[in-house]
Amino acid sequence: MRTWGVAAVSSRWKGRGAARVLGLVLALAAVFSVPVWVLAALPGHIRVARDQSLHLGGYLPVPMTVRVAPAGILRVSGAESGPGEQRLGLGQPLQIQGLDPGRTRLDFRIFGLIPIRRMTVDVVPPLKLVPGGHSIGVVLRSRGVLVVGEAGIAVAPGTTVYPAREGGIQVGDRILRIGNHEALSEALVQKEIEAAGRRGESVKVTLWRRGREITTQVRPVLDPQSGRWRIGLYIRDGAAGVGTLTFYDPGSGRYGALGHIIADSETGQPIPVRDGHIVRATVIDIDKGARGQPGEKVGELTGPDRWIGSIEQNTRFGIFGRLEAPLHNPLYPEPIPVAMAGQVRKGKAELLTVVGGERLERFEVEIVDLARSPGPDGRHMVLRVTDPRLLARTRGIVQGMSGSPIIQDGRLVGAVTHVFVNDPSRGYGVLIEWMLQEAGLLQPPASSGPGAPGPGAQNWQNSWPHGVLSAARPLQLAESGVPCG
Repeated sequence: MRTWGVAAVSSRWKGRGAARVLGLVLALAAVFSVPVWVLAALPGHIRVARDQSLHLGGYLPVPMTVRVAPAGILRVSGAESGPGEQRLGLGQPLQIQGLDPGRTRLDFRIFGLIPIRRMTVDVVPPLKLVPGGHSIGVVLRSRGVLVVGEAGIAVAPGTTVYPAREGGIQVGDRILRIGNHEALSEALVQKEIEAAGRRGESVKVTLWRRGREITTQVRPVLDPQSGRWRIGLYIRDGAAGVGTLTFYDPGSGRYGALGHIIADSETGQPIPVRDGHIVRATVIDIDKGARGQPGEKVGELTGPDRWIGSIEQNTRFGIFGRLEAPLHNPLYPEPIPVAMAGQVRKGKAELLTVVGGERLERFEVEIVDLARSPGPDGRHMVLRVTDPRLLARTRGIVQGMSGSPIIQDGRLVGAVTHVFVNDPSRGYGVLIEWMLQEAGLLQPPASSGPGAPGPGAQNWQNSWPHGVLSAARPLQLAESGVPCG
């Protein structure tokens, strides 16, 4: 009995000791979890403008240190960074302020011992741009000719042939050369096919498919119905439609528009730019949006032969090029500051766009959600139209508004890109910082690659009807968020 009692007392003391150790471990985990959660949620790279202060979130529940290298580029939690480590006290706000343009790296440690987060910060010079909102007509010619479908040739009753398919050509391929000529247009491709058919020869076709060139031979077949030599393909050499200008940089003459990529309506493939231009457009009508059916601006090009700018890039965050003459905005005659991502907040903002003629108007919207670490598809914020005037005229965001600038606190913060199919009063927007990076007006993060289309690249014009240039319709995408331009 005595032995059993001694063993029981010893076990009880051991149990109490284990509970104390477990409690200490849980307490430390609770203390560490807050800074770990706060810092781990931060992006690995951010930009701040010179003299801009950015609150990174929360107050420090434990003492920390941060090493800034090189020093002197920014201030951390109120103290200018110097050589070595800087101590951050308990309860201090976690914030940074840009001092001089440059790139620096922050290494955070709890108690100066436990590494918790590494972040690269670019301090950039303040940038001012003229906001857009103007309706524009877009005419884009692709590098090569895109294969958008197959068209069988009925050579006899019950017999249909597909020469291009037999030659290995697939929908989505881009024809770079045909015969000995560069495939500059649909007409040139048809001319080479016709010539080869009349000679009774196959034609050599050089394709671009998934990052590599492929060469094949296709023998044209005479279509008894049309009397033309064909290879059984639908092809397209560009796109055209109406969108909205986002910004103009007076210093460089560069502009940005749309906020999303232009892709082919049939294949979803991004269209590589050979050349293109933008012209002025007039809004002649509005088809109001409804649940399940996005609305759209009906546009007319004013002087389709009078270019106002070139198209040099077609990227995941819009089209970019140079204007032939300075842009005038009667609502903002002078350039306004640009917001970096950390300066954008949830709350009231305004949208600039045209809903009749060429008259620029401002409308109230609300930013209801933000993605601080945005993905490649340009859906960086969720917008809601609150202005009763715009709701009455369009029921919210409509196709043709893609690229309409968003302004908050006197800064250009982004552009409208998509409308929700089931709720036209809501849509997505892209942060202006990412558009400026694609335009070459900001240096890219160290980890970023070239401005190739991301997985979110979508059709610029899809199943929603669109007209010809004389009554150009918006270029758009069809999915849960339809591009509104």
